[in-house]
Amino acid sequence: MSHPDHDSAVRALLDKQEITELLTRYLRSADRGDAAGLAACYLPGATEDHGGVFTGTAEDYVADITPVLTHPRGRTMHCMTNVLIDLDGDTAAAESYVVTFSAVRTPDGPGSSFVGARILDRLERHDGRWGIAHRALLWEWSHDAAAAETWLFGMLVPDTDVLTRGAKYPADPVYAGTARAQANGAAQ
Repeated sequence: MSHPDHDSAVRALLDKQEITELLTRYLRSADRGDAAGLAACYLPGATEDHGGVFTGTAEDYVADITPVLTHPRGRTMHCMTNVLIDLDGDTAAAESYVVTFSAVRTPDGPGSSFVGARILDRLERHDGRWGIAHRALLWEWSHDAAAAETWLFGMLVPDTDVLTRGAKYPADPVYAGTARAQANGAAQ
């Protein structure tokens, strides 16, 4: 016979893990240019407040950023840390710290942008799955560097050395026909 406190603690851990995976899948979708995967993280009717640069429906937000996300030369990496989730039945609030790298083209040539932000999510469980109902991004810091991309201070040259590089959806290996990738797609 299971103990009610134990059962509720296990349920809370499972819910927090599902929410953490949802938030991680969101960032992977952004980096890989997987607009459908990104949209699947939101619930129908969800809203997005992207730190003053966009406020509206999540559907409009995804449509607005899809050309940038899917651009074949677009390179970003979102690294999520410090995830804190407060559960309240079928609703939750999450605060996530995110550090983002973006390769950018400036009028003076290539550059790199590093940004620190916090994301405040209101999540809800609908039909047995967690999704984002409202997302608010808060900018914390930014550092821009005007520099060409180099690998190990020029010791590796991506165009001539044999480097396995990440790609955009659906070409990235994470979307290959493996059981893991199929399971991840089914979870979306």
